[in-house]
Parts: sequence; C-alpha cells; structure tokens
Amino acid sequence: MRNVRRQWKREKSVFIMNAKRRNQQYSKADRLWGGDGPYSEAHLIVETRILDDRVSRIFIVVEVSINPYTYECIRAHRTLFKSDEMIQQLLDHSEYRGQPDGYVSMAFIDEYRDSEVMEMAQEAIGRCKDTIIKMHKFVMQQLNKERAKN
Repeated sequence: MRNVRRQWKREKSVFIMNAKRRNQQYSKADRLWGGDGPYSEAHLIVETRILDDRVSRIFIVVEVSINPYTYECIRAHRTLFKSDEMIQQLLDHSEYRGQPDGYVSMAFIDEYRDSEVMEMAQEAIGRCKDTIIKMHKFVMQQLNKERAKN
C-alpha cells in the first residue's frame, strides 16, 4: 500500500510539473482567463442519458472550471486554506484539461427523480460560487501585491 501511495505522489508531482511547463507558454492574463483579473465558471448541467431508442436516466451535475492561474496560486498557498474543506477537495479532485478548460472538478451529481435533487444542486452551485469568489479574492490580493512591487 505504501508503494502505491508513493507511486501516486510521484505521478501527481510529474503531472503538476508538466502542467506548469505547458502553462509557461501562456501569459498571466491568458491563464487568468479574465485579462487583469481571475475568471472561472460554475456549471449546472442537465445530463440526459439515452440508451437505444429511449431516455434511460437524467442526471443533474454541478461542475466547476477554475482558470489555471487561480488553481495554481491557491495550490501554492494551500496551507492558508487548510480549514476550508471545499478548497481542499477542489485541489485534491480537480483534473487539468488544458488551457481552454482549466482545472475541472465535479461538485455534485445525482439522478433527477424529483425537484429535491434540483434544490440540492442549487445549494451545491451556491457553495461553489462562494468558494470560487473566495479564491478569486485571494488571487486578486496576490496580484495587487505583485503590482505594488513593480
């Protein structure tokens, strides 16, 4: 088990280094997606699954796309957010999908059976928005510190 963890950490470390190399070809503004400030997205998705000639099931999904600069800045300062479970989960479970999509993480998924599922999805997207705003505020403070130095 220990060897599996060690291998996983090594692979994750290599992945992060490769992501940083890939991102070096993009400017800070490109990596922020918003020019001077961070831009990220929270998606509420209705996923219709079709099997053969009929709809088999419908799922409600909440997914976030975090711009590369914000994700990497928050990851570099992870210890400052150690008590924020949402940020820790986002850092642990996001997948890098390239510059156009950034770091993507699923925050909620459930089969649509009744309106209660949609209410739970709305609550999840609210938590995602709050988390993204918190992350963006931190990144904006860091950017302002950098600008003040220059």
